Amino acid sequence: MRHAAAKAAGTVAAGVLVACGAVVPAAAGGTLRWTECADLAAEEGLGLECAEVRVPMIHEDGLEPGGTVVLALSRVPAAGQRQGTLLVNPGGPGSPGREWAAVVAERLPPDLRASYDVVGFDPRGTGASTPAVACDPGYFEPVRPDTVPADEQAEQVLLERAAAYARACEEHTGELLRHVTTVDHAADMEHIRLALGVERIDYLGYSYGTYLGAVYATRYPDRVRRLVLDSVVHPGLPWYEGNLAQNRSLDAAARNFFSWTARHHDVYGLGTTGEQVAEHYYATREELAAQPAAGTVGPAELEEAFILAAYASAVWPPLAQALSDRVVGGTDATLLAVYRRFGEDPDNDRTFGSYLATECTDSPWPADWETWRADTVKTHAEAPFVTWNNTWYNAPCRTWPVPARPWFQVDGTAVGGVLLVHATEDGPTPLAGAYAMRDRFPGARLVVEDGGVDHGVTLSGNPCVDRVFADYLRYGTLPAAGGGADGADLTCGARPQPDPRPAAGDGGGEHAGRAAPRPPGGSAKATVCAFPPPVLRLRLP
Repeated sequence: MRHAAAKAAGTVAAGVLVACGAVVPAAAGGTLRWTECADLAAEEGLGLECAEVRVPMIHEDGLEPGGTVVLALSRVPAAGQRQGTLLVNPGGPGSPGREWAAVVAERLPPDLRASYDVVGFDPRGTGASTPAVACDPGYFEPVRPDTVPADEQAEQVLLERAAAYARACEEHTGELLRHVTTVDHAADMEHIRLALGVERIDYLGYSYGTYLGAVYATRYPDRVRRLVLDSVVHPGLPWYEGNLAQNRSLDAAARNFFSWTARHHDVYGLGTTGEQVAEHYYATREELAAQPAAGTVGPAELEEAFILAAYASAVWPPLAQALSDRVVGGTDATLLAVYRRFGEDPDNDRTFGSYLATECTDSPWPADWETWRADTVKTHAEAPFVTWNNTWYNAPCRTWPVPARPWFQVDGTAVGGVLLVHATEDGPTPLAGAYAMRDRFPGARLVVEDGGVDHGVTLSGNPCVDRVFADYLRYGTLPAAGGGADGADLTCGARPQPDPRPAAGDGGGEHAGRAAPRPPGGSAKATVCAFPPPVLRLRLP
């Protein structure tokens, strides 16, 4: 995002790849040459490796070839005899994914760790891939305007901010901005498969990664061996419509956090009902609009930190402590700490810009602001937690300088067995999306974590879910159809919710998840999934 790399000739299909800055011919069969990762840390002995591969910038038929894009890859090679190659995507859009090779490999059962190469990649425009999406880092400097406009003048300020950001993306990104759709990302995955020299890939995608995996499987059904989609995006709702649905599900997920905090009134002192806790939250928001904490945390910054409560219960203790310390203790130290850990800052420019580059061009958005306003006002009245915030997060799409394409229609009729996993109380991706995706994939089976409140379930410590996942990778077996509750094929109990803990000095302890470069809702803000995810906040994708 901050810088654009020079375009270079060559494609992966031609067997050209880049490793450590040098152009290296692929070995026979398209196998990449992997080298030590200079910028990624991993568990000692894991064997994490990195490589880069050039792919065409323009995949569309009938267009001039144009330049190339360099995709950054990582791999944890199988410790024994390789059975398959598991390509992983953490979500977004706009989220780098190289870290996830190590994250997933560390959590696989020993036999799967021995038999699978696990591969992560930074999608075009993100992370270490080049050229980068770049827009305006100053957009994230605090204190930002209140996302709930007090009057028409405040609304116009927010509209101009969104339009200016869209213009900045065009100015600083260039031609890449026209080629960052989900279909482009799926085509890149096929080039990655070719570079890996494998006939078929296994795929694990979370959040937006479920839509990406479904698009890939639709376009290349004979190249998919196993397909696991966790926290599933609704394939029938383009991003604008999906965000409206997400506003309500995020609000419901926030109420789960408020209710949990109320159950621990003895620790936090914020009330014995979720409604009482929510009143304290919204009162704090109003106070910060009048006087930001330490001149840094206003209502927009508060929302950016607390929206993660709708993503991962692991962050509930530090967030509840921050609210308690302000309301009961009269200090903002913990609030400032959680904002520094979970909030957005100028480093989020690349992820946010990449998020928009995909979402704004994946499908059309209303050009008429009155449509946005009417939908937002109506939804905010029912779901006030982040409805206006989500509107402004996506508002650059209204004036995006690149034309949108038609929404891609997922069709999995040519794909074999697929494993879908979803928690009933998932905030970023409502459960209805998982049922809709199963309708598109006749061979799919849906495992539902009943009562689960986290976004991202697989490999997060639920033994029932992880057993199904492991058996699917090992043997290709899936649960029998129709064996679960409420139309699911298998129902698993939920993981325990966290115990209350004092907030760590940095705004969260080991259970608070890994703060990521600050997803659809979309990729927008930093997203934290159930197990430490370096992902973007899925703003609806």
